[in-house]
Amino acid sequence: MISVIVHINNEDAVVCEMEETPDPSSSYVVLYNPRLRDGNDLHYLDESVTSMWLPWHRINFVQVLPSTEADDVIGFVRD
Repeated sequence: MISVIVHINNEDAVVCEMEETPDPSSSYVVLYNPRLRDGNDLHYLDESVTSMWLPWHRINFVQVLPSTEADDVIGFVRD
């Protein structure tokens, strides 16, 4: 999963995960575990919601957060 911050028109930014980078030709983006930056629930979603579809026209931009997976870490190697 890719962790992102989605900036929605006239709303607070939403921290969530995506399975993969979205296709620009699609009309919506699927977001998993949506929450505010401080971890609180979004006031316009029920408490039990774990994913939501957001139309592209409502999104200003998306920030991709650095991955914390061990596979993505490259260390310094000296011969």
